[in-house]
Amino acid sequence: MTSPFSIRLRPGSRASARRSAAFLPFALVLSVSACDAPAVEDLGVSWELAQHRAATLSDVEYRFELVVPDDLDVPLSGATEIRFRREDASGAPVTVDFKDPGERVRRVEVDGDSVPWRAENDHIVIADEHFAPSGPASIRIVHDAGDEALNRNPEFLYTLFVPDRAHFSLPVFDQPNLKARVTWDLTVPAGWVAVGNGRTVEAPGIPADLAGLGVAPEDIAPEGDAGVRRYVTAPSDPLPTYLFAFSAGRFQVERGERDGRVFTMFHRETDRATVERNAPEIFDLHARALAWLEDYTAIDYPFQKFDFVLIPPFQYGGMEHPGAVTYRQSSLMLDATATQGSRLGRASLISHETAHMWFGDLVTMNWFDDVWTKEVFANFMAAKIVEPSFPEVDHQLRFLTAHAPAAWGVDRTPGANPIRQPLENLREAGTLYGAIIYQKAPIVMKQLERTVGEEVFRDGMREYLAEHAYGNATWPDLIRVLDARHPSDLAAWSEVWVEEPGRPVIRLRFDATGEGTGRVVLAQEDAWGRGRIWPQQMDLAAFVDGEARTLTVDFTTAELVPEAWSGIPRPDFVLPNASGVEYGLFLPEDAWIDGMMAAMPTLRPDLWRGAAWIDLRELLLEGRVEPTRALDLALDHVLEEENELVLSQMLGTVSSVFWGMMGPDARAEHAVRIEETLWQGVVSAPDVSRRSSFFSAFRGVSTTPAALRRLERIWAGDEEVAGLPLSENDRIALATELALHEVDGAEEILDRMQDEIANPDRKARFEWLRPALSADPASREAFFASLADEDNREREPWVLSGLGYLNHPLRLEHARRFVRPSLELVEEIQATGDIFFPQRWLAAALGSHSDPEVVAEIEAFLRERPDYPPRLRGKILQEYDGVRRAARSVHGAASAPEWTPWQN
Repeated sequence: MTSPFSIRLRPGSRASARRSAAFLPFALVLSVSACDAPAVEDLGVSWELAQHRAATLSDVEYRFELVVPDDLDVPLSGATEIRFRREDASGAPVTVDFKDPGERVRRVEVDGDSVPWRAENDHIVIADEHFAPSGPASIRIVHDAGDEALNRNPEFLYTLFVPDRAHFSLPVFDQPNLKARVTWDLTVPAGWVAVGNGRTVEAPGIPADLAGLGVAPEDIAPEGDAGVRRYVTAPSDPLPTYLFAFSAGRFQVERGERDGRVFTMFHRETDRATVERNAPEIFDLHARALAWLEDYTAIDYPFQKFDFVLIPPFQYGGMEHPGAVTYRQSSLMLDATATQGSRLGRASLISHETAHMWFGDLVTMNWFDDVWTKEVFANFMAAKIVEPSFPEVDHQLRFLTAHAPAAWGVDRTPGANPIRQPLENLREAGTLYGAIIYQKAPIVMKQLERTVGEEVFRDGMREYLAEHAYGNATWPDLIRVLDARHPSDLAAWSEVWVEEPGRPVIRLRFDATGEGTGRVVLAQEDAWGRGRIWPQQMDLAAFVDGEARTLTVDFTTAELVPEAWSGIPRPDFVLPNASGVEYGLFLPEDAWIDGMMAAMPTLRPDLWRGAAWIDLRELLLEGRVEPTRALDLALDHVLEEENELVLSQMLGTVSSVFWGMMGPDARAEHAVRIEETLWQGVVSAPDVSRRSSFFSAFRGVSTTPAALRRLERIWAGDEEVAGLPLSENDRIALATELALHEVDGAEEILDRMQDEIANPDRKARFEWLRPALSADPASREAFFASLADEDNREREPWVLSGLGYLNHPLRLEHARRFVRPSLELVEEIQATGDIFFPQRWLAAALGSHSDPEVVAEIEAFLRERPDYPPRLRGKILQEYDGVRRAARSVHGAASAPEWTPWQN
């Protein structure tokens, strides 16, 4: 077992010299002689309470003994034992976090003796008099577990405790800077299996019907093995409570060995062909990611085992629980028709969660204001890890397309937030998540790496990880390490890029200085009116008479005139993001927009062409390019595009213009050409991946009777798509599209589809969503009304799909009635749902709308609530911005006048 005070450093690493008992836990044993008792008069874990506990408690260990019943209406029962060392002379009570303790706790013991306690705002408060001021102590709590974070289903359950939801189900000190070992002692129903963070030390055999690839005969339960089953894990390595995890249920079990390490995969896919096609690559990708990270960090994998669980309705793509990583099943179990983008996405997801083993799990942020650090490192490292597995991919282009559009999608809005945000109470930690953390931060980190150099950056990361192994750290801790290795003022750089919101507006123009010659000028502005300058290194490409001239500049002032380009002929256009990591709203003069669009079909390398398509999307949203002009450009050249990443940008432009920038009449005018072009791509694409991309795009924009009849024939099996076999998921998607278009016999199609779905989890999802697909407005209204009940929002991916069906572009007139009640539910959703749910709820509820009445409705909602929680307000403004831009595109600029809500 790994010691909490040391790590396995790769031989010869610079960090190896630091290997010693100096690796103390973050919560040093401190004596607190005089301080006020930390307040528990509010819900959640306050900074004050967390800091007091981190200073007075150490060596924390948990043992959870839980009995999982068959009946979903019966709570899990059991006991929690917490052992720790306490050094506190202040007289403050010991406070354990647990939701609704008055209803769930049956007995509390301290060092074996039953003691009185009080319930206060989701805390168990035990008076100081029951503890010695110094020394070891133990608390045992007999209780029922809360279902809120247990994600219980008829045949399985899984925990999801991030960011502060461990105490929703179990009594804990629920804060990231009080890391602890956890032992799971789980009694589960007959026929179930279970997995937790630590290696399993006691378990029955795997039921024969659940044993899959790689399971040894001796690990299979004998015939007749029945009754409840007990699983016990070894104490884990030190973890924050948000990473405590177990899953239990009727999971198929597959095993694979790579490089001497055994991986165990738990899943619920019933199609063995799908499993056997995917499992080897899933194991390979995990092994490659681990090997790369061990080499890069110079630290061996720091945890006991690597098991992972695939959950059909999982709320996120994945979650990095050591020893029990959880993934959304569909993200890893790909159909035979999966595109290159889907395969890249799977590899990136696996690499992201594996990188978390070092970044977030081995070294954890001290407080959730730095949650972005674990996410940025995971995404940043994932981009590097996937490169060897996909040598045919342009990975600079991949990085650009994976990050810039989503990051700009937030930073262009009045709801933009900084990367690093203050946090007073962990109950608000979920509001910190979003594209700024996951997509902007990796671009910023890439710029930081360019500034200090790859070797300095890597060595700094090694020092940072070794110094804080099994402990906690802050963003300034890393900046301190890198600042000591490089002459740049990284603290000042961090202030504008990390601590403040928004992006620079960078205008590009040509100033004539002679006959036919002149100079290129770049000027940056702060759209927020704060006079900020964003220092960054930029690669520029100027195209003069068809020839590219490249230049790298350090843009650190309000205006930049590259000396090397003074006196050059007027360029046809200038590409400002030629390396793919430049950041801002790039606004070239009109002639250069024309030049860029003329050159885009033949622009090389692929990175530049992809960057130009992304820049064009921004110019569309700024009203600098007419939507039909961009649509025509895409349709004229989409069939000849060979790079799948660029193809994805072009198809995305077609879809976003068609549904988001056109009214019904304009859509009808362009529909036939769009459908014919995309279908030609389906039948002429040279490989399954591109064929699948064209087919998905065709399915998503088909509106004419002829195209819908074709989709119906394909769904019924009366017409085949050559070289594109349809999976069960594909047929469900087709049936869904046909229902949304309310084709004749739509209900019969849904009935037949429901009968034919073989996988029980997919069938349950389809049945649950049927009312949202109904042609009957009353059924859709009843479905929406049901979402006001927290219990009906438990399967968040299902809820988001249903909300999206209600607000499909074809149903927006009816869906306007859902806008205000959707907004009114956001605060409750933030309090009861998981971290991404509020933003995704808003995107599903608002993202398709382009009606000025909806714009006005959102503005009125916010004006009526001047004290609305700021971060939730920001998330609403992020979605509002897209609705306002769509309204201006469809109905004209006067329909949605500029509104500056940050000034209201």
